[in-house]
Amino acid sequence: MASPLSSVSLSTLITRLRSAGCVFAEEEAHLITSTAHTPDQLASMVERRCAGLPLEHVLGWAAFCGLRIQVDEGVFVPRPRTEFLAHKAASLLTPGAVAVDLCCGSGALGAVLAHTRDDITLHAADIDAASVVCARRNLPGHPVHHGDLYHALPPRLRGRVHVLVANVPYVPTDRIALLPAEARVHEHHRSLDGGADGLDLVRRVTARARRWLAPGGHLLVEVQEQQVHAAVRAFTRGGLSCEVASCPEREATVLIGAR
Repeated sequence: MASPLSSVSLSTLITRLRSAGCVFAEEEAHLITSTAHTPDQLASMVERRCAGLPLEHVLGWAAFCGLRIQVDEGVFVPRPRTEFLAHKAASLLTPGAVAVDLCCGSGALGAVLAHTRDDITLHAADIDAASVVCARRNLPGHPVHHGDLYHALPPRLRGRVHVLVANVPYVPTDRIALLPAEARVHEHHRSLDGGADGLDLVRRVTARARRWLAPGGHLLVEVQEQQVHAAVRAFTRGGLSCEVASCPEREATVLIGAR
């Protein structure tokens, strides 16, 4: 089969992407051309990217912790900053641990946990049906449940979860309009909106986490730096101790609660 580049030069693609406002046009051009299989597919991918579709939705995948995570259109794209959350959660896994990826989206966090240890029992859940379909492809052999937070999980997991990771929405409602169009327009509003102060879902998760965690189990969530004090109070009210971990390089803040 002829290369998709046979009918158009790489420099032309870079120019088109740069004209459309893609800051990393050269890198994106290489990713698109290496993913496309035919000239028609290449042309379609370039058109969609120039129209503002997130690069990961154009490619059909996102790079996350060295893994290639499938990401369907409309599904929340895993952010590079969330790799810090993934690494923190993975470091807490022990042989035969039970882990849960709550609000799993594409299942990126669960995929990292499963890749870290192949002997864990992993469950994932999301309220968004499209995300569940996507996560099931990224987590073969692991159950992905459809439903609202803990309501989606099998009751038999109560008191048995060693690592509970929940990358819940934490953007304050009045800040949604300030997000880049790629997120604001192409990702489900529900996957971004954390309520008035951004912590509505964090409070819901922490309020019931203790009954699902095994003794010594951990809950990990990602928040903004300015939300730390209020989020720590939510952990404390839920009966969990709380440690704050930060990664300036990724501008990431993770709260680690323990039962």
